[in-house]
Amino acid sequence: MGLTVAIGNALSGLKASQTALEVISRNISNAGTPGYHKQTLNVVEVGRGDNSYVRAGNVDRAFDSILQNYYTKQVPETAYSVTRGTFLDRMQTALGKPGSAGSLDTMLGKLQTSLDALGTSPDNYATRADVVTKATDMANTLNRLSQEVQAMRRETETRMASTVDQVNSMLTSLRDVNLVLADYGVDQNTRNSLLDQRDRLVSGLSETMDLRVDYNPDGTVRLATRSGAALLDVKPSLLVFEQAGSLTPTTEFNIDDSKNGVGKLIIETPNGTRIDLVKDGAIRSGSLGALIELRDTTLQDAQRQLDDIAASLSQVFSSVQEPGTAVAGPPSGFDMDLSKLQDGDDFTVKYRGNDGVERTAKVVRVDDPAKLPLTSPDSFGNQVVGVRLAGNGPAGSVDMSYITSVLNSSLTVGPTFSGTGSTLEVRANGNGTPINATSRWTATDLQGGQLAMPLFLDAEGKPFTNSLAGQGQRLGFAGRITINPAVVADNTLLVNYNATTASGDNKRVEYIAEQFNNMRFGSNSQVGAKSGGFRLSGSLSDMVSQVMEYQGSSIQTALSASETNSQTLDAITSRMEESYGVDINEEVARLMELQNAYAANARVASVVQELLDTLMQSFT
Repeated sequence: MGLTVAIGNALSGLKASQTALEVISRNISNAGTPGYHKQTLNVVEVGRGDNSYVRAGNVDRAFDSILQNYYTKQVPETAYSVTRGTFLDRMQTALGKPGSAGSLDTMLGKLQTSLDALGTSPDNYATRADVVTKATDMANTLNRLSQEVQAMRRETETRMASTVDQVNSMLTSLRDVNLVLADYGVDQNTRNSLLDQRDRLVSGLSETMDLRVDYNPDGTVRLATRSGAALLDVKPSLLVFEQAGSLTPTTEFNIDDSKNGVGKLIIETPNGTRIDLVKDGAIRSGSLGALIELRDTTLQDAQRQLDDIAASLSQVFSSVQEPGTAVAGPPSGFDMDLSKLQDGDDFTVKYRGNDGVERTAKVVRVDDPAKLPLTSPDSFGNQVVGVRLAGNGPAGSVDMSYITSVLNSSLTVGPTFSGTGSTLEVRANGNGTPINATSRWTATDLQGGQLAMPLFLDAEGKPFTNSLAGQGQRLGFAGRITINPAVVADNTLLVNYNATTASGDNKRVEYIAEQFNNMRFGSNSQVGAKSGGFRLSGSLSDMVSQVMEYQGSSIQTALSASETNSQTLDAITSRMEESYGVDINEEVARLMELQNAYAANARVASVVQELLDTLMQSFT
């Protein structure tokens, strides 16, 4: 091997060592940089025998497509569960643990205890005042919880709007990265830096929604939601969040745009197509998926449960339940006066069909014809029938022919319905025999002679009758329920059901206490559809306990899922750090090897240089 070949080999080795040193230096300096993938230099041996030498090849970037796909799938699941867990943890704080100070069940228990005390001392001012205080505290607790639920719903929309801005920014940046990666003239170091940036952007987008990521051979990516909505394919789509204003309990998601009361999340593709991602269910995970579910389902379910409790609380005090007048017959049956029923009030008929099966029908006064016919059974499985008392007759009248025709056609295996004026007659026939009949109407007068009383009122002092008009009086009632100001001003009304009631008369208090224990309620709607559906039912105390248990279980499940998914993501991240991360000790050891190799090549070059100098001097 000649001197020129030797010095050429040495210089080639020096250059390869220098390039490797640059790579190691870059690794060490970025050891703590999030998303950095370690790099290695491929050293290529050239030539054979005495004339072999090395040169610097490509700089490879650590990347495992299978591991990256696992990571991309786990990130949105973790972001989804963490976001839900964060909001529901706040819900748990607001509700309080069962039996804790200020919790819903504790406030109801205090109200019931104060009523028990009033039953033994109805003439005691302090005892009556305590009932008013506890009733006010119960209403305020429901108001507070409703406000907290709606505040969280409004926060979901705020976060959705800011997340959409972040998504659009990341999609634009990823488009720019794609454009540079598609240029094969870009040097390898720049390309590796861009690939790191690409993966950071994909990871950031994965936190917001579940993605399908397609890696192209040139390093560019295409993105779409897992439902198929394109996000980036050469050009990025644009996400638009159209807010609908401040959310209230009555502003709900509806697939019908004319009835929808919440913000819309729209994707506009480069070709001008607009897709409603919420309506199409295109986002199922990630922080956006969690925020949508919280806003439209989880928190609204909580609001409906609070409304059910508020409605039941009001009805415990204001409901008058009157049994029908038994008629010996023939045919046997019951007479019922319907004149006192208001919109939302009802009556029930229990009967035995000709097949021997006992059934119960609940008939609700419905003044809004848009709500008819009613077809869904209630929480107890009873058939529900809606009727307009006036039917097609003049306002304020009872159209008995209309009512009886509706009932006779709806309850084909039941008794016969007929009547005159405002009296409904329920009689046995060949199809069914009535067992009992009871009407339930709402007391609106504090001293009308009835033991029930309107202690709790709706907005503008309206009594709660559970009217179904519009969106229904029940929706949002927990945020509107208030104590009757007349009772606050004169607490003797808790006892005096007429102008001549004795100060020590406890009939009204005992009546309400019995309603607390024996009156049964059911929720208008089910919650937790994903887990099979759940309806509240039972006494007022039962419903409060069910809400505490249901919400507590849901919250703990969400927190557990958040912890599990976070641990899974940590495990995948640790694996990625092992594959992609920089080991300082390993890099320093490699650095020392390269320093030695560099010094050896430099020594060879130096010796060859000395020999060449000596050789040149011999010719002078």
